[in-house]
Amino acid sequence: MSLLTIVLIIVALLLSGIRVAQEYERAIVFRLGRFVGTRGPGLYWIIPFIERQQTIDIRTKTVDLEQQETITKDSVTIKVNAVLWFRVVNPADAIIKVANFNQAVYQLSVTALRNIIGQHQLDEMLRERQQINAALLQIVDAATENWGVSVELVEIKDVEIPESMQRAMAREAEAIREKRARIIKAEAELEASIKLTQGAKQMEESPIALELRRMQMLSEIGIDNNTTTVVLIPSEFTNAAKSFTQMVTQDKAE
Repeated sequence: MSLLTIVLIIVALLLSGIRVAQEYERAIVFRLGRFVGTRGPGLYWIIPFIERQQTIDIRTKTVDLEQQETITKDSVTIKVNAVLWFRVVNPADAIIKVANFNQAVYQLSVTALRNIIGQHQLDEMLRERQQINAALLQIVDAATENWGVSVELVEIKDVEIPESMQRAMAREAEAIREKRARIIKAEAELEASIKLTQGAKQMEESPIALELRRMQMLSEIGIDNNTTTVVLIPSEFTNAAKSFTQMVTQDKAE
């Protein structure tokens, strides 16, 4: 074998060790089975036949958690699905400490979702979804930290309630609205009665105001095309009649 051939073989071997990692990729390098470091992004070189690499994507991944049918704390069967966002922050741990970090994160999230639903009642699942999402995020992120994975967000996307429970909730909401309407009507009637009482007291203290109110009533009646004629007796006549009646009653009593 000529010297030139040997040189070409050596150059070919050296060039075969050249690798390129994208900006969103990291390469985990093993030398004879032992971890030696992380390479990338950009151009790097590994020893041919001695070192091998495993590339990992460090971008944020979005995973749909399949619909879970589980029971709430108040024994209501519901179906819930969620969305998970996570990314690798330590590529070496994600490769070395767990066999398949994608599957591990998925299964952990599904289990945590079922557990946290069992700790809350149905009303809490509907009203306090943000608090439940935050609690779920804390649980999953704490468990995946050792795998070199950071869970950025967990969102419960949909809660499916049984049809019978939906009808019961609709009846409850209708009853609450009817109760609120009755309370508002009663408060309005109470306020109107207070105003009418105050107006009556003011008219009692001012005969002129009472006469003006009588004239106003007469004008309101005349607006419509009525055939009935209403004659109002002045208040002086009614007061005089009351005084005369009282005098006659006293004379008879004496």
